[in-house]
Amino acid sequence: MIGAVATVPIVRIGADSGGTFTDVVGTDGRVLKVPSTPADPGDAVRGGVAALVPDGPELLAHGTTVATNALLERRGARVALYCTAGFADVIEIARQDRPALYDPWAQRPEPLVAGADRLEVDERVAADGAVLVPMDIGALPPVPDGVEAIAVCLLHSDRHPGHEAAVAAALDAAGFDVSASHRVAPEFREYERTVTTVLNAYLRPICGSYLAGLDSAADDVVVMTSAGGSIDLATAAELPVLLLLSGPASGARAAAAVASACGFPDALSFDMGGTSTDVCLILDGAPRAAPQQRVAGLPVRAPALDIHTIGAGGGSIARLDSGGALVVGPESAGARPGPACYGHGGTRPTVTDADLVAGRIPSDAAFGDLGVLDIAAARAAIDAAGIDAEGVIAVVNAGMERALRAVSVEQGVDPAGLALVAFGGAGPLHACELAESLGIATVILPAAAGVLSAVGLLTAPGRRELVRSWPGGVDHEGLDAALDELAARARELVAHPEPRVSTAVDCRYRGQSHELRVPSVAEFPEEHRRRNGEARPGEQIEVVALRAVVETPAPSTVDEVLASWDGRWTDPVVGPQVVVREDCTIWVPDGWRGEPGPLGSLVVTRVAAGVGA
Repeated sequence: MIGAVATVPIVRIGADSGGTFTDVVGTDGRVLKVPSTPADPGDAVRGGVAALVPDGPELLAHGTTVATNALLERRGARVALYCTAGFADVIEIARQDRPALYDPWAQRPEPLVAGADRLEVDERVAADGAVLVPMDIGALPPVPDGVEAIAVCLLHSDRHPGHEAAVAAALDAAGFDVSASHRVAPEFREYERTVTTVLNAYLRPICGSYLAGLDSAADDVVVMTSAGGSIDLATAAELPVLLLLSGPASGARAAAAVASACGFPDALSFDMGGTSTDVCLILDGAPRAAPQQRVAGLPVRAPALDIHTIGAGGGSIARLDSGGALVVGPESAGARPGPACYGHGGTRPTVTDADLVAGRIPSDAAFGDLGVLDIAAARAAIDAAGIDAEGVIAVVNAGMERALRAVSVEQGVDPAGLALVAFGGAGPLHACELAESLGIATVILPAAAGVLSAVGLLTAPGRRELVRSWPGGVDHEGLDAALDELAARARELVAHPEPRVSTAVDCRYRGQSHELRVPSVAEFPEEHRRRNGEARPGEQIEVVALRAVVETPAPSTVDEVLASWDGRWTDPVVGPQVVVREDCTIWVPDGWRGEPGPLGSLVVTRVAAGVGA
């Protein structure tokens, strides 16, 4: 537990539920960092909120891993899929690309719908809307016994949803939990649309139950989406596929605000927690958006930030594989038993154990409710595994460096021109070494580094995004009118009198199979040049989708939340030095020096090795 129990009401609370810890932050600067409760993640959230505000806050902004964990652990509902006759195996055929070109044993993820639960509907609508095979709604295949949720995805229903809407309405009237693709993912590409719709159905029962348990935690509860905005509980329960990157998105948004305040609108966010590491590219003060994400090997065609996640955190377990090579993660010690040094019965070595043995975490420092960490237990776990602490650190750093390169170098951006914003409980322990490897000269450590994702929850705007497949090119006479219409529909989704609405288009050169999202067609050639190294003057550009985003003001700003934070930096830090904070531990190596910066941050830069205080 960090901080004392509040003696005055806190009107707004941010609660970030992670795999190891749940962070609860109040707008008055009070913080709780409590072990997560994997059996029911809501227990830790409700308990943390009640500890800070016994009578309940007026707002709870929540970031959750429930959807992500349910998918990773395959604990979702049994789903039946209603599809156009002849398309039952789209979900299994997938794409022609191979997951590992030279690995003959590479396996694709198992489909989330068994063959017997894929039900074909005798109907067919053409791409232009012509009905080729009429549908008899009374002849729908019966729902198999034991099915808990239903996904409906008929051919071309992204543009012509009439048949699909009729099927969904009939199943809904029969009392089934139905997800229809024209409401979940109305975009072309049958495989991705089908998988995303199935995912939504797969997650609805477990997420709906979880979210209902939070309804009484505050007067108003909002949930962070993968796109970095918040939605109400009802929308989150209806569209849980929007929550797959809920927690990481809030951290990236807060990191962007801190980096911009420090004079770095272009940066990399680096969030290393207890179970995973999440990284994101920030350009012009905003986290990069992604047209599609892959989670557990499956494509998710839903609005999201371009966050790259790997299984590398303080609780990641280190071991020797069958060939004698040192491997770190993705398996984690979690909240219980946690790293060996926590004293909760863990015996397998983790990254935190290695950091402690290597001297990056002081052996006599008290860590909240954990007290002084058990360095003898950490050494015993490392020795028993036949590994060494420095090797563990080197391996986990290599994996995190690859992740940072994936969102920068592989996107056509030189990391040397960026700052690295490090947060999460373990991020500041590894940030400077990663920056050194990437040629980055500046590391920013936010004032609330260990709980920045929870801060980000309080600073996220309300956000909804609408998408519409577009059959015409850039010269189609209805393009501008269609964008205006989509923007008007987006405004209707929020109650705010003056929401901020923006539009974008997904473009590609004719003949290409993938598109880029740009604010306007005119900006596509330059974005293509930056991403792919070339533009193609004179070549025809195609528009394949239209988008409209509506945002409402955030409940707080990063400045407001951090203004009351007790841990704002006031003194320089000269490496080599370990600094223990209430929410995280920081390692500043030799050759680096930190100075207090805006919003109470510590701005660490490279200097000559051996520089003294």
